[in-house]
Amino acid sequence: MAETTAATKDLRAEAGGAILHGGDLDAARAAFPGAPEPWIDLSTGINPWSYPLPPIPADAWTRLPARGAEAALFRAAAACYGAPSAASVAAASGSQALIQLLPRLRAPGRVAVRTPTYAEHAASWVAAGHAVSGVNEPEDADADVLVLVNPNNPDGRVLPPARLLALAETQAARGGWLVVDEAFADCDPAASVAGFAGMPGLIVLRSFGKFFGLAGLRLGVALAEPALASELRRAIGPWAVSGPGLAVATAALSDDPWIAATRTRLADEAEALDRLLTGVGLTLVGGTDLFRLVSHERAPTLYRALGEAGILVRRFDHRPDWLRLGLPPDDEARQRLRIACNRFDF
Repeated sequence: MAETTAATKDLRAEAGGAILHGGDLDAARAAFPGAPEPWIDLSTGINPWSYPLPPIPADAWTRLPARGAEAALFRAAAACYGAPSAASVAAASGSQALIQLLPRLRAPGRVAVRTPTYAEHAASWVAAGHAVSGVNEPEDADADVLVLVNPNNPDGRVLPPARLLALAETQAARGGWLVVDEAFADCDPAASVAGFAGMPGLIVLRSFGKFFGLAGLRLGVALAEPALASELRRAIGPWAVSGPGLAVATAALSDDPWIAATRTRLADEAEALDRLLTGVGLTLVGGTDLFRLVSHERAPTLYRALGEAGILVRRFDHRPDWLRLGLPPDDEARQRLRIACNRFDF
């Protein structure tokens, strides 16, 4: 298999040790005890303007989730994501649960992960006994399973659907899988291959919480050919999504006007953040409408300066010159970010 040595080293190091994630305000407060409150958490790619919670039926709290409610979620997810049918849908308590489950549905084999990317993919396949390598160009992979994040996290790289579908055909011909993690695809539905989830060997993962701003609800969706989706549902087990979660997610996934308005708002806010970041001397590397990735040779020092100002951003051990920032939730947060950056000696 053609592979990048540095990328493979990063994969194995991350898989074998603690993986950094955003959103850990407890750790941030411990690291920067003198930082002002309230903290501004820009370390995740979660929409800060969450979907307004609809009324939740009382029995959603008091009864086990009903099959009818789960079926309604599957229909809503299929319609929202453009999947062929509800039979192609499986749901779990977050896409992370699906990431950890998929490697256990195959005998140990060769897995290629396009790097750099979300480290939990490699870690989960390694933990299940698979041989994992990193690749820059997915066509170079000679593997039983090929994993891509599209748009990629953290740099926002996008492979066009035609290229992904060709890869899926190649994987299916060898009895393998193409796993496409579309956690950030809600902002750019034209980049999604969810509409082709009936293809043999193609598995598409979607994360409800990021675009809808409800990460605490913990809902992830897998889209696949019906037989594989059915296998996933059996492996996940009953009552995988809470009753209140089913009610909220079904309403949100069905709210086309809110979804359209939110895509526009996120695009506008991402452009505004670009202007702020480049205006203070940072170099834009990439991103999506939910986060931006910037580069600077003194990024570790800037990370600490922002932390001391009560602003948490995402850093990367394998690329110390990178920082990832989510969207500031309001004018006050934008002003605090601008002031903190302007005080930094670029």
